[in-house]
Amino acid sequence: MRDITFAVGPVEMGERTLKVGGQQPPYFRTAAFSQQMQRAETDFLALVGAPEGSRAVFLSCSGTGGMEAAVSGLLTTSDRALVIEGGSFGKRFSELCAFHGIPYEPVTLAPGEPLTKERLALAEGGRFSALLVNLCETSTGVLYDLDLLHRFCDRHGLFLIVDAVSALIADELDMHACGADAVITASQKALAAAPGIAPLALAPRALERVRRIAPKSYYLDLRHALSDGERGQTPFTPSLSVLLQLFERLEALQNGGMQQERAAMHALAEDFRARIAAYPLAVATTALSNAVTPVRPTNGASAYAIFETLMRDYGISVCPNGGELRDTLFRVGHMGALAKADNDLLFQALSDMQRRALL
Repeated sequence: MRDITFAVGPVEMGERTLKVGGQQPPYFRTAAFSQQMQRAETDFLALVGAPEGSRAVFLSCSGTGGMEAAVSGLLTTSDRALVIEGGSFGKRFSELCAFHGIPYEPVTLAPGEPLTKERLALAEGGRFSALLVNLCETSTGVLYDLDLLHRFCDRHGLFLIVDAVSALIADELDMHACGADAVITASQKALAAAPGIAPLALAPRALERVRRIAPKSYYLDLRHALSDGERGQTPFTPSLSVLLQLFERLEALQNGGMQQERAAMHALAEDFRARIAAYPLAVATTALSNAVTPVRPTNGASAYAIFETLMRDYGISVCPNGGELRDTLFRVGHMGALAKADNDLLFQALSDMQRRALL
């Protein structure tokens, strides 16, 4: 049995993407590379449905670096942010606000709890200026209702920052339709490249904020990134091998490629969710993303022990949780170069674990 990763990042990469990433990185201060960067910016903005006048930057960092660039570069101490905090990544937005001295208030949700208009209503009258949300809270697998958030932000005139690190491609996201001002993602999720690049899409309102807000970081300075991006370059040496993979992936996702990949992820997710009913396992939320399924053992088995056994004995990686969810929740990703045959191998392993009284 080959090793398979059902992790939610890095994900299984396709053969072509792996081959591209293994090439000798080129010298990049050239007109040819600048043209590739400019084409990638155009392709990425199309992918997220960015409104006219938007720009994108490709930061060499993790998704958290992209989150920090957005918080530090788009918000000030005069703002008051409402943060949807339903897991560790929502909490990360709160921690970034606290670190940069930005007043904030969390909407705290229990693990697996969907976001409802009743929960948002509790924040009415809070005099907020911005809303920060992880569209898919990767730590718990919950997909938030973007239409609900759009209506709330539109009603109150809020600046909307969306972390789509897990949701991009896997789930519906159109910046123009949902009123998002900034969208953050990362190369190692459904973009299915190696880790190392955090693309950010910035709508006109975000660009206006970048122009008037003094940078709080040298490396994550969005002004500098945007300025160099006008000529298809980056301020510093980028993660070149990952950028080459992204060029290949962004091209593949044009002309219906994204819709095809989303449909494939949806089919894999539905197949997995239908089949776990035969095991002492349950889907841990009703608000599901195509990217990932949160799984809860129903017989008292340790979720972390299941993760360890799958990896050690079967060469299969799922995603464990830490902290209070360590023994109660693990996650199965559906992103990347996976097929139904890979689901078959996962369920063969789970059946064998049952036979061995390990599940």
